[in-house]
Order: sequence, then structure tokens, then C-alpha cells
Amino acid sequence: MNFKKIISISAIVIISGLIIYGFILINQIFSKNTTFTDKEVYIHIPTDANYQTAKAIISPYIENMDRFEMVANKRDYPANVKAGRFLFTKGMNSYELVKALRANIPVKLAFNNQERLENLAGRVSSQIEADSISLLKVIKDSVFMKENGFNEENVFALFIPNTYEFYWNTSAVKFRDKMVKEYRKFWTEERINKAKLQNLTPVEATILASIVHKESVKKDERPRIAGVYLNRLRLGIPLQADPTVIYAIKKKSNDFNQVIKRVFYNDLVMSSPYNTYINTGLPPGPIAMPDITAMEAVLNPEKHDFIYFCASVERFGYHEFAATLSEHNKNAKKYSDWINSQGVKR
Repeated sequence: MNFKKIISISAIVIISGLIIYGFILINQIFSKNTTFTDKEVYIHIPTDANYQTAKAIISPYIENMDRFEMVANKRDYPANVKAGRFLFTKGMNSYELVKALRANIPVKLAFNNQERLENLAGRVSSQIEADSISLLKVIKDSVFMKENGFNEENVFALFIPNTYEFYWNTSAVKFRDKMVKEYRKFWTEERINKAKLQNLTPVEATILASIVHKESVKKDERPRIAGVYLNRLRLGIPLQADPTVIYAIKKKSNDFNQVIKRVFYNDLVMSSPYNTYINTGLPPGPIAMPDITAMEAVLNPEKHDFIYFCASVERFGYHEFAATLSEHNKNAKKYSDWINSQGVKR
């Protein structure tokens, strides 16, 4: 065999080897490398995680870790692990998986209808990395509250129910600071001036809105209820709001899971700053997280002379309103007779 043939054969062997290697390499990079059957899964990589931590988290979703690691090393992923929420879709190859681990997907964080700060912290911590303890700590920080005009009883008024966009790896401090910005965004000059017309600060308006929110689920009735309470505040009459008494009972027993459908006389005389039967003015803080319609009801109340109302037995979910005590007593007796007939004990 002459020298030229040897060179040609060697070249063919080398080229064939390169082709085979290239084919294997392409197959390793671009062939399916997932194990899950769902259409998609979200992967959560915690803050300060290293490559070993990330590997432990993602390995249950990857069919062949050797193939993944080969691509990860070539793409310098081990030295550049990112924290966050990442989307894997069924059938992704190793290249796509590594690429996905660099695209932090935001969370649509939603909260509403929370009864107290602790419930809110639990709700938020189920959606981002920060835990409820760290959230409560930074929100109740004395310096933070003082700088922003809150105290421990009313800081719950800071949170405007809505859906917000956050990265999953948001810290407790970043969440808190974002909520301050959203609070200031909500309380426009127009809304602040509307509150002033009712002799209320934004915090006081939120406290009253929390009562209105608890009094009725009927959004069209809330401006009328707000008008009743504003009339009482102007006259210096106790609000006598049953939801505040229910909140006081729950707070005193530290049991916010109990369901209270009926308030009795003994409840009305219990000692609590939240009991608006024995205290005039507003309670020291919100008794719930009011939704926007309740807030707007307080800022845009119905103008009328009513100072009493009670649940209606003819239009369930709504209330009967009265301007005089005698008229109210008639309405209240109807409701009392009906609820006794239903056998409601508590």
C-alpha cells in the first residue's frame, strides 16, 4: 500500500470518527431528556444554591444526568447557578433544560380576603421563597412601621388586595418594600382628598372599609352601609358593628378558625378595643382585608339619614335600614324571630 492510500484511509477513518462523535454529541445534546409525564413542571432553586443543590433538585425530572451535565459544563452552568422559578416542559433536551434554568419565570402573586396579618404572611409565603416568619418580622419592624406611619395594630392596612408580579426568590424585605410602593400608588391625591372629606386618614378609611367589607358581600349595598357608619362617626355614636365583636372574640381566644354566626348580649359587653359597642370611633386596626369595592364605598358613600341597619329576612344577603330607633327595633325583631326559628345557637 503506497503512502497516498494510507493517508486517504486515515483521513476517511478520522472523518468517519468525527462524524460518529458529532452524531453522538448531537444526540446527547438534542435528544429528549425528561422523565415527567406532565406537560410542564416548575423547578424552584433557592437563593445561594450551588450546583450540587441544584442538581439534587432537578435530577428527579431528568432522564440522563450524564447527558445533562455534559451540556451544563459546556454552557458553564455549574459556575452560574441562578435562584428562582424555572419552567421545564415535557420532552425538553439537555440544551433546552440548561437554557430554561437561566430564565427566571415570575409568579403572579395574589391575595385577598385575608382576616389578619398572619393569614396574609402564610398566603404570601406559599407563593414566594420568603417564609411567613421572616415576612412578619420585617413587616412588624418598629423602624419600618414608624417611618411609614403604621403601628402593629394597623400595619395590615398597608396591603391592597390584588394580583402582583414577583420573582419566586423575592426576599421578605423586597416584598414589603414593593407593597409600600403599591400602597402609595393606590392612595392617589384624589383618594386621599376623598378620605379627608369623610374626616378620615387613609389608614382610618381602610379600617372602616374592613368593617363594611365584613358587613355585606353585596357590593351594591356597601356605599349605603358606609354611609350609616360615617353618620354614626359624625354623631359620636358607637358604630355597634357586629363584625368587630366577632373579631374581638376570635382575637381574645386566638382562634380565627372558629365560625360565629350569631352575636349575643354577653359578647357586646366584652372588654376589647375592637368592641365597637362599648367604644366610640374606629377600632385600632382593620378586622379584615377590605376589597377595593369596600374601599371605594367608604370614599364614595351614599348620602342619607340612616343610622341603623340589620339583616333582612326578605332579601337575604341584604339589610334593612332605618333612621329612627323605633323603626330599627321593628326590623331587628323580624330578624331575631327568624334566626330563632332557624335554631342558630352561635
